[in-house]
Amino acid sequence: MRRSVLLVGIAALALAGCSPTTTQGTPTPTNGGTSAGPSSSSQVPAPDVPKVANPLTLTQVKQAPCNALTEKQASELLGPGAAPKERLDGTAGPSCMWSIPSTSRPLIDVIFGRSPDGGTASVYKAKGAAYKLVEPLSPVDGYPLTVYGVTDERPSGKCSVALGASDTETVGIVVEQSEANIGAKDPCDAAREAAVRVLTTIRGSN
Repeated sequence: MRRSVLLVGIAALALAGCSPTTTQGTPTPTNGGTSAGPSSSSQVPAPDVPKVANPLTLTQVKQAPCNALTEKQASELLGPGAAPKERLDGTAGPSCMWSIPSTSRPLIDVIFGRSPDGGTASVYKAKGAAYKLVEPLSPVDGYPLTVYGVTDERPSGKCSVALGASDTETVGIVVEQSEANIGAKDPCDAAREAAVRVLTTIRGSN
């Protein structure tokens, strides 16, 4: 689906983090630190935390994180020529970053934790501690989506979201807009569009 929030067409529309702060985890502080919550596959979300009725298995996509988006999906978000760069040994876990060659922005970074990170509950728990910013977005087909960050970087065209794949795991999606779109488009709307596509691809492999 195409809406004005998509980073399509002109080089203006930009996503995901290219700076060191975009090596975020799922979720981790924007400096690429450790997970905000305890890594426990048995952690049960608090009653007010959105639960995932149909959990996803991330084992396969963690082994090949660039499979999180198809070439077509990356082009829809960033424009023609978007190229992926895989990193399996990142501090936060395996990830893939898409960008337009010869440009620093737009970018999309999708990060998977090495082990269960506590799910959306860990993001909520970190509010006021690891994260200054924690705000829920509309769920993506029933899967919770949460904006998070050590600081609020939306004014600079950057948004990080945690997509709840299960009650114990999230997928981190970092979006960084081009300078032309900063202030013109909400980067978290763009991050949600990326999350829609990532979810579609992961569900297709489950």
